[in-house]
Formats: sequence, structure tokens, C-alpha cells
Amino acid sequence: MITLYWNPQTRAERMFWLLEEIDEPYRLERFNYKDGAQPSEAFKQASPLRKLPALSDDDVHLADSAAIALYLADRYAMGRLAPALDDPARGPYLYWMFFTPSALEPAIAEKVGGLEPRPTSYPWGTFDRMTGAFEDRLKGRHWIASDSFTMADAVMSSSIAYIAAFKLYEPVPHVADYLARCTDRPSYAAAAKRLEEAMAALA
Repeated sequence: MITLYWNPQTRAERMFWLLEEIDEPYRLERFNYKDGAQPSEAFKQASPLRKLPALSDDDVHLADSAAIALYLADRYAMGRLAPALDDPARGPYLYWMFFTPSALEPAIAEKVGGLEPRPTSYPWGTFDRMTGAFEDRLKGRHWIASDSFTMADAVMSSSIAYIAAFKLYEPVPHVADYLARCTDRPSYAAAAKRLEEAMAALA
């Protein structure tokens, strides 16, 4: 069975959505690093840096949101949540899947940290260039990578929603519509319920 290593208020929370999308059973194992908890051997195998989220699936162990998303879609939903290897949409799918860790999240860190932008040195250029990239991509499109929802949409939309929630970005109308389409999925509601139950169990 799939095991998700998680803790409240971490990136692991969005993994609930990804797991609900593939419609496979999964269990939760909390790693409360904030209280100095010691990681299990299985967690250390999945996440050498002791970072969340991490996941084990029988003999497969891995960490990082985008890597987990790619693995789950390819293993459990190829052709549905992940374009097939010979699908022309596979290239854009991979690009936007890893746009979050390679461009969006570093740009957030730069902005929040008050660092001087270095557009010729950093791959995301500037924060505004980064947001402009997904705004341009979504013009006239329902989904970020292909004609149907993919796992890249779950990763991208949750990241865009994050910067919007913290007032770092104001979604333009067509991006706001995109976020609404993503969060209107039944799997999103199911994930919210599972997370609520998990939080209640900690009380």
C-alpha cells in the first residue's frame, strides 16, 4: 500500500489531492519534525534530506512533490493523468510539472526574502516573468499541459493558489478561472475531507 509521510502545514498536504486523483488506497504516517521526532527508517529511505512530502509504495521510495506527482501519474494513471510517452503533450506536461520546483518556488523565496532579482543568472528571471509565463500559457486554455486535466495541473494550481493566498500574486481573470476548474474536481473535495479527518485525529 502507498504510504504518505506528512505533517500539517507542509507541502505534504497537497499530496492528499494527488493521491485522491489516482483513486488508490493509501495510509498516512506523520513525521512531526517540528517537535524533534525521530524519522522512521522507511521515511529516511524515502527522503534522505528528511523533507516532506515523501512517499513509499511497496519497494519504491521517493520525495519531492513534483517527483511524487510524476511517479503516481505514470504508474497509476498513464494516459489519464499523464500523457503517454509518445503523446505530443508529454513535453509540455514535463515542463509544467517541474516549473513549480525549478521556477515558481525559487522565485517565491527570492521575493519573500527581499533578494535582489538576478534575471540573467537565475532560470526564472524575475517573479513577474515567472507569473507571466503561466499567465501566457493559460490564455485560451482550460489546462496547463494538454486538452485534459493532468497531474501537472494539480501541482501548478496548488502552487499558484499558494502565492495568491499569501497576497504575493493577484490572479488575472483567466488564471482565477483555471484555479476554480481545478478545485471543482471531486478528488479535490475528497482530499480536503481526508485532510480534515487527519487533522481531527491529531487533536
